[in-house]
Amino acid sequence: MLYTLAGGGTLCGVAALVLLIVSTSTDFWMQYRYSGSAASQGLWRYCINQKCHSHTITVAFWDATRAFMLLAVLSCFAGVVLGLSAFTNGAKSRRVRTGGIALLLSGFLALLALSIYTGVTVHFFGKRFLDWRFSWSYILGWVAIILAFAAGVFQLCAYQKNNVESSPPNISDS
Repeated sequence: MLYTLAGGGTLCGVAALVLLIVSTSTDFWMQYRYSGSAASQGLWRYCINQKCHSHTITVAFWDATRAFMLLAVLSCFAGVVLGLSAFTNGAKSRRVRTGGIALLLSGFLALLALSIYTGVTVHFFGKRFLDWRFSWSYILGWVAIILAFAAGVFQLCAYQKNNVESSPPNISDS
């Protein structure tokens, strides 16, 4: 049972890591019409008619979203690596607990990034472009948040369950 929880946490963590990397690196956080042409934008570039360009202006919300997403990826990677140690050191290892905390932190950092992006997009770009929508890169980020939180909970439950089962019996129980 312990390895099932730790394994489930690790599997969710790997899926979250892949989705965070794809979400962070792709150019489809938002799609819109620009001068009658199809356009999309990611954290690093914007594309108009399939020609992509780096963002030329430095905007605080892009920098904040990028930073939080990169920290979420790093934290998720650390959580997955620490979660894998459950299979070599046993689920009672403190590394499993630390991995669970790292995965929860990853989910929180990604939540912060996507919340910032959502707020600015709705209030700024939503008024600038009439025909716009959030796109698949953005949606993958939200799915990654759910998986990262689930992975963290699974890891922490595996650690806690092992500690309960391995604690000595209470003398008053006899």
